[in-house]
Amino acid sequence: MKASLLFVFVLLVTTSVFSQKKYFTRNGNISFNAGTAVEDIDGVNTTTTSIFDAGSGQIEFAVLVKGFEFKRALMQDHFNENYMESDKYPKSIFKGKIVNIDKVNFEKDGSYPVTVKGTLDMHGVKKDVETNGILKVAGQSVTSNAEFSVLLADYNIAIPSLVKDKVSKTATIKVNCNYSLLK
Repeated sequence: MKASLLFVFVLLVTTSVFSQKKYFTRNGNISFNAGTAVEDIDGVNTTTTSIFDAGSGQIEFAVLVKGFEFKRALMQDHFNENYMESDKYPKSIFKGKIVNIDKVNFEKDGSYPVTVKGTLDMHGVKKDVETNGILKVAGQSVTSNAEFSVLLADYNIAIPSLVKDKVSKTATIKVNCNYSLLK
């Protein structure tokens, strides 16, 4: 009798764990703007990797810093060498949770407002961040959109005095990902 109950319990737990949906992308889009009225400084990375669990709301992003592209090659060089030191800090990573994942119906197409909280590890510094975004469900795919700002000094990113009027102290980061159901 005890063995039968244990078997049923293990079966229920295993079914519950394996039935949770996970969504994945290798070509997410993260862009940022750190320009001023004097200079446009926009970088785009379209090779962001991300995964999230529709059951728990756990979400992660990983982006190679050298993957950001700019309109001008010199700007890209300065970004990698002087600001982000991408040889020393090759990745930026976000690990967090969609705190209201229970409000998203993955069985019904639509747009759902979400709140994401977690830790952004960038330039060797880990800081807690929180932002609002939208999850759009369309069949078996999900699109995410969010925007937040970071103070560059919080991540030990120094702005040389020579260009202080061209580089904003704050970067606005936009996240747009098209996820597929992980099978």
